[in-house]
Amino acid sequence: MTADRTGTLIVGASQAGVELAATLRRLGDDQPILLVGSEDRPPYQRPPLSKAYLAGKATAESLEFRTAQWYAEQRIDLRLSTKIERIELDAPTGGAGVATTRGGERLGFARLALTVGGRARRLAIPGADRDGVCYLRHVRNADHLRARLEAASDVVVIGGGFIGLEAAAAARAAGKEVTVVDTAERLLGRAVAPVVSEFYLHAHRRRGTHVLLGTGIETIEGAGETGTVTGVRLADGQVLPAQLVLIGVGLEPRTELAEQLGLEVDRGIVVDAYARTSNRAIVAAGDCTTLPHPLTGAGRIRIESVQNAIAQAQAAAAALVGRPSATAAVPWFWSDQDTLKLQIAGLSTGYDEVVVRGEPSSEQFSVLYYTGGRLIAVDAVNAPRDYMVVRKLLGEGGSIPADLAADATRPLKELLAASI
Repeated sequence: MTADRTGTLIVGASQAGVELAATLRRLGDDQPILLVGSEDRPPYQRPPLSKAYLAGKATAESLEFRTAQWYAEQRIDLRLSTKIERIELDAPTGGAGVATTRGGERLGFARLALTVGGRARRLAIPGADRDGVCYLRHVRNADHLRARLEAASDVVVIGGGFIGLEAAAAARAAGKEVTVVDTAERLLGRAVAPVVSEFYLHAHRRRGTHVLLGTGIETIEGAGETGTVTGVRLADGQVLPAQLVLIGVGLEPRTELAEQLGLEVDRGIVVDAYARTSNRAIVAAGDCTTLPHPLTGAGRIRIESVQNAIAQAQAAAAALVGRPSATAAVPWFWSDQDTLKLQIAGLSTGYDEVVVRGEPSSEQFSVLYYTGGRLIAVDAVNAPRDYMVVRKLLGEGGSIPADLAADATRPLKELLAASI
C-alpha cells in the first residue's frame, strides 16, 4: 500500500518536537502534523526529573507540556509508543518520503523534522547492568530511581556533572549516605570555571556528601553474576557500599535516522542557523543537533538546554514553511542542587578572564566570563539580579568592563549605566 505524502512528520515527541508543531500552527500552517514519540506518555519536561520530580515535589502529570485537548484543538496527531525504524526519501535532496515504524506501519510525509533528542551515555564497566544501577533520562527512569532510593541507605553517583550533582543533592536531602565519584579533577569541569567547581565541591561536602575526584572505577559489585548491586570498587581497591548506583556521565545524541538518511553528523545532527540539515529540505532541533554558535555564528557546538530546543524548533518551523529566520538567542541554563540555584546565561567557552562578584562561601555570588575584554557569560549562584542583567545585556550585544564588574558592592545594573 502506498503511503500518502502529506503534511509534516515530526520524529521525536520532545520539547523541540512540541514547540515545532505549535510554531507551525502559529505561523498559519494548516497541513496535517504527525508528532511521533517512542514513550508511552505525552511529551513532558525532562529537567525537573533530577530536581523537583526526584525529590517528590512534582508529579508526572504536572510535567506534561500540553493537555490532550490542546493537541486535538491544534489538529496535531500525537502518536505515542511508536518507534520509527526506517525513513526513505522520494528523492535524495527532497523532504518527502515514507517512515516505517517498528510495527511495520508506513507513514507518508511531505516535510520531515527530527527532534529525537538523546539517550543517557552508558558506562562500559563490569557490573554496569546489575539490578540497582540506574540512569536518568525518562520518567520511567526517575520512577525506578525514586523507588530504589526509598529502600537504599548508601548511594553512589558516578559522574560529577549537573545530573549527577542534582540527583546527589536529592538523595542527600532524603537522608541517604551519598558519594559522588568522577574521574575528572573537578566538578562540572566542562561547564564552569575552576572557582565555581571548587565552590560546588565544598558546598556538597558541607551538606554531608562525599566527593571523590580523579578516581577511577574498576567494577560495580553485587550478589551473583548479574544480581543486585552491593558496592562500587574503585581503581585503588576501595569498595564503596551501595544499594543504589546512579550513572550520570552525559548524553549521546540520537543520530541513527540522520545517518540512515545520509545527513551530515558531527557529535550530533549538523544544522545551520535556520535548523536546516545538510539536506536543506529536512530540519532538526534540540539535543540531537550541533549548530553554529548562536551569538557569533562560529564553529559547531552542542547545547543541551530548554532554551535552545525552543529557539531551534521555532527556526525549524519557519524553515519548513519557507520563511527561514535565524534565531540569535542568548543560551541559558539552570541547575537546582539543594538550596543552591545556579543560573547560567551565555556560553563561556574560550574565556580568558573571570570576575567573581561576592564571596562564594556565602553561597550567593556570580562569576562573569570575558574573552578579549568582552563579557560572554555569567554563572550566578543564588544571585538572580546579576543573572538577569547579564542575560539581557548579552541579548543586546552589550558588555560591562571587567574592572567595573569586579566591584561587588555596586549592583550590575548601576555599573551598566556607569559604563555607557
